[in-house]
Amino acid sequence: MFSIAFHPQTDGQSERTIQILEDMLRSCALERTCNWDDYICLVEFSYNNSWHASIKCAPFEMLYGRKCHAPICWDQVGERFIEGPKMIEVTNVKVVVAKEKLKEAHARQKSYADKHRRSLEFQP
Repeated sequence: MFSIAFHPQTDGQSERTIQILEDMLRSCALERTCNWDDYICLVEFSYNNSWHASIKCAPFEMLYGRKCHAPICWDQVGERFIEGPKMIEVTNVKVVVAKEKLKEAHARQKSYADKHRRSLEFQP
């Protein structure tokens, strides 16, 4: 199947992923009065390390066969020296915010989807 360039509507999986990432970035931008592009790296990190029901693991884990060992977790695996403790602290806060926003985006998307659903009863 061929699709036209720059038209994500032809690929449902890409369209859904783009919608999720846009929602995450929009949530970050609305919450804080800063540039949304400051959060691209953290949103990408959060998305790639969050559990996906379709593959039953995180995309990073699926690709590399192991869980991601992020800089914010290095102190937990026994590193003797942590580079940039301030960076780690700031990143920890941003990751928590990204996770909260992901949950909010999920709830918002669920409520939107539920508006168009109707319960069906099947009779034998």
